[in-house]
Amino acid sequence: MAAAGPQSSLRGALCRQLLLTLVVFSFACEACKKVIFHIPSKLEADKVVGRVNLKECLGSADHIQSSDPDFRVLEDGSVYTAHAVALSDEKRSFTIWLSDSKKQTQKEIPVLLEHQKKVLRKRHTKETVLRRSKRRWAPIPCSMQENSLGPFPLFLQQVQSDAAQNYTVFYSISGRGVDQEPLNLFFIERDTGNLYCTRPVDREEYDVFDLIAHASTADGYSADLPLPLPIRVEDENDNYPIFTEAIYNFEVPESSKIGTTVGVIYATDRDEPDTMHTRLMYSILEQTPGKPGIFSVHPSTGVITTVSHYLDREVVHKYSLIMKVQDMNGQFFGLMNTATCIITVKDSNDNLPTFRRNAYEASVEENTFDVEILRIPIEDKDLINTANWRANFTILKGNENGHFKISTDKETNEGVLCVVKPLNYEENHQVILEIGVGNEAPFTGDVTLRMTNMNRAVVTVHVKDQDEGPECRPAVQYVQIKENSPVGSKINGYEAYDPDTRSSSGLRYKLLHDPKGWITIDEISGSLKTSKILDREAVTPKSALYNNVTVLAIDKDGRSCTGTIAVKIEDENDNPPEILQNYLVICKPKMEYVDISAVDPDEPIHGAPFHFSLAKTSPEIKRLWTLAKVNDTAARLSYRKDAKFQEYYISITVKDGEGQSATKTLRVNLCDCTHPDQCRVTAGAILGKWAILAILLGIALLFSILLTVVCGLVSARNKKSFPEDLAQQNLIISNTEAPGDDKVCSANGFTTDTVNNSSQGFCGTMGSEVKNGRQETTEMVKGGNQTLELCQGAGHHHTLDSCRGGTVEMDHSEWYNFTQPRLGEKLHLCNQDEDHMPSQDYVLTYNYEGRGSPAGSVGCCSEKQEEDGLDFLNNLETKFTALAETCTKK
Repeated sequence: MAAAGPQSSLRGALCRQLLLTLVVFSFACEACKKVIFHIPSKLEADKVVGRVNLKECLGSADHIQSSDPDFRVLEDGSVYTAHAVALSDEKRSFTIWLSDSKKQTQKEIPVLLEHQKKVLRKRHTKETVLRRSKRRWAPIPCSMQENSLGPFPLFLQQVQSDAAQNYTVFYSISGRGVDQEPLNLFFIERDTGNLYCTRPVDREEYDVFDLIAHASTADGYSADLPLPLPIRVEDENDNYPIFTEAIYNFEVPESSKIGTTVGVIYATDRDEPDTMHTRLMYSILEQTPGKPGIFSVHPSTGVITTVSHYLDREVVHKYSLIMKVQDMNGQFFGLMNTATCIITVKDSNDNLPTFRRNAYEASVEENTFDVEILRIPIEDKDLINTANWRANFTILKGNENGHFKISTDKETNEGVLCVVKPLNYEENHQVILEIGVGNEAPFTGDVTLRMTNMNRAVVTVHVKDQDEGPECRPAVQYVQIKENSPVGSKINGYEAYDPDTRSSSGLRYKLLHDPKGWITIDEISGSLKTSKILDREAVTPKSALYNNVTVLAIDKDGRSCTGTIAVKIEDENDNPPEILQNYLVICKPKMEYVDISAVDPDEPIHGAPFHFSLAKTSPEIKRLWTLAKVNDTAARLSYRKDAKFQEYYISITVKDGEGQSATKTLRVNLCDCTHPDQCRVTAGAILGKWAILAILLGIALLFSILLTVVCGLVSARNKKSFPEDLAQQNLIISNTEAPGDDKVCSANGFTTDTVNNSSQGFCGTMGSEVKNGRQETTEMVKGGNQTLELCQGAGHHHTLDSCRGGTVEMDHSEWYNFTQPRLGEKLHLCNQDEDHMPSQDYVLTYNYEGRGSPAGSVGCCSEKQEEDGLDFLNNLETKFTALAETCTKK
């Protein structure tokens, strides 16, 4: 109690002092819950004593003050030693004053400091103060200071069990810091339960130790359940805040608005989060160049922004900032660190390119093009080789005819003025151009300058005169030729002129190219004449109505120019309209009318509207049929109800708008049907011109075949015998068609059968026949129509039969003597080639083909009984024609 008097008087004095500071308070200080801290007997400066819950007492406090100058209180309630403190007594107290100036409220928090050894003194097991009615442990909240200086082992607290009242209890602990890493950091006295720490602890490495306390008797019996014993490590502000980067690099466009974000810096602190130890504050220590101040940083977020609009890359292109971060919310005793921030000013197009002069002059000869005549330099303060620096030149005035072009030299950034279209001295001696220049990037500078957006200069181009040839202007001239104009009709031609005299005299003209051959040109005047009569409707396709003719104009010195004449055929109304239909079917009574239409090959101006009318026809037709207009090109043909079912021939006249008319007779079938196709079948097919031509050709072909057959028969009857000069005409044997008998014609007109070399025959008509199973051949003998029949029987020869038209008085021996030498000679000659060598393919063997062959043998000397045996030649195929002609030739 003795120590309480001086403290009460001190507290009163402090209250009075605080009242004077806050001007006037009409109430007394209210006390909040008392706070007790257990501390060592000695504390160094800036050491944490503990933390007070300020919000619980007065959450709206805006002023905090300690009654003891040896201690200071932070906004989060942390109590620190302002100086080194040594407790001479076991207890020490002071008061924390809280005040809210807006609400005019003040409260106080009593703080009691007790020596740690007094609070955690060793207790006897039978003291009633530690008795637990339900045999529970005594878990006293425990904490230890980070980086404590000792002395070690450092007493933390005493652990007791209710079982110690009846038994001898031994204490032990386990967990991290005892039998787990870090090993042997804590130990407990076996008999007393006093808990000690053996060395300093870093909270950033271990923030809490969850120990398990055990109580057991001497015989190993667990006197109580294991008790969790957390030991919390109180944080000490022993870690400096650290920036995430040593050097930050940011960019900001020049001419940025105030408040433009440049970048964000960030720092970390390993101390306990959400405490003053990790409450960081950012600031700018230094800016280079220093003036004016361009940037600021938000103290809590680290966002760097611009605070001035004086950013100009052309003045300063880079800034260096020294950034500071400090914990303890930036209080002077907080730990701090620094970093460098490099801010580069990005170029913006805030400087317009400017001409070095306002006026320039250049010269060029007329008729020249694709030449450079002037280079225009400019100046631009923006960053070189960027879109803000590269120039864009434009011809604003004076280039309406497109004679000039200006471009930018990428290396020098100069404007290059060129002539791209020839100039004419006679038309203009000089040209004045207005040139403007801007940048590739849009201008972002001053608003007043932004309205113009480019600088301007004037360029005067002087055109030099040249002695030049004729000019063909315009390059294309148009003329029209009326269709059906007579050959030699004159039309306007191409006209060139001398640019110096502006006259066409002395020029000669030549036609270089006329793809359609329509015209000729007069060499002196250049006038045109038609070379043919042109019919517009006969020209196809219609795109061919135009003809581009190339003309050459030459002066006396031989200089020339070329031009084009576009010739077009002009239409005349020389064609009447034509009705498209020829034959019409009307189903009565289902169809009451039928529409007819017409076309006019002339141009539309000479065409529709058309006028349809019934031509001069019978009164009956006019009574039964009427015409009505449908549109400009069609009319409607209608019948009266009493018209009979029959085919009518109706003549209709159609006339165009200018009086050209044509009349056409239509076949109109008024039919009792439901569909026109039903009547078209019975009406008969209308043959086209190609069908009629095909029929005529077919008839002509039939007549030619009949004529050929008749001529062949007549020729065959008049040519029954072979020529007298048989020695000069031998029958050439063809290739073998099929097996048969080989017949060779000798010079005497006899045949020889080569089958088995046993029989001979008399040479006769072309053909053979089979009679009674034997092969017979017939030969027409010179001098009459005698017939010799030679039968191939059982290997012997028969005598001659009677001959038609006369008899031959000849016995067998005479016949044999006459034919045998001649046949042998002929066979010998025929069986040799040109070199008198035996030929194997001349005399061929033909076997008997059998009964029933309609064509007979292909041998040239076949037997034939009839006198007129050549009629069968008219029925042979084409490939036998040459053989027949050879056998019948005289």
